Amino acid sequence: MGTTDIVLAFTSAYIKSGKFAGKMFNYIAAGALGVPTALKGGNAAAFLGLFFHYFIAFSFTLLFFLVFPKLKFLAFNKYLVGMLYAVFVSMVVDQLILRLTPLGAFPFNLADYFINWVVFGILFGVPIAYNTYKYYGVE
Repeated sequence: MGTTDIVLAFTSAYIKSGKFAGKMFNYIAAGALGVPTALKGGNAAAFLGLFFHYFIAFSFTLLFFLVFPKLKFLAFNKYLVGMLYAVFVSMVVDQLILRLTPLGAFPFNLADYFINWVVFGILFGVPIAYNTYKYYGVE
C-alpha cells in the first residue's frame, strides 16, 4: 500500500509543478529533522523519509486490519468503506500528524482534497478493505 501511495504523491507533485519531485523522501524526513536539515541530508535523510513513509502506510493498514472484526459496521460495503478509510487516513495525516511536525498542516482546499481522496481511495483504501474482507471471509 505504501508503494501505490508514494506513486500517487510523485504523480500529484509532477502534475502540480511540471517537475519530478527528486527530494520527495527528504521532504518526508523533514517532518522529523526539519526542512533545512532534511533537504541537505542527502541519501541518509531520503532513506529516513522512505522508512517513515512505509511505517505510516503499514501502521494504517494494520490499524484497519485489527479494528475490522471489532467494528461490525465496517462490513457494510468494501468499496465504500475503503474509500471512506482513505479519507480518514488522509485527514489524520494531513490535519493531525503533520501539525505535530515542523512541516505543519497543509491548508484545506476541498477541490484538491477531493481529487486526492478519490485517487487515494482507489489506490490505498479499497485494496486494504478488499483484502481485509477477503481475509475475514466477509462477502
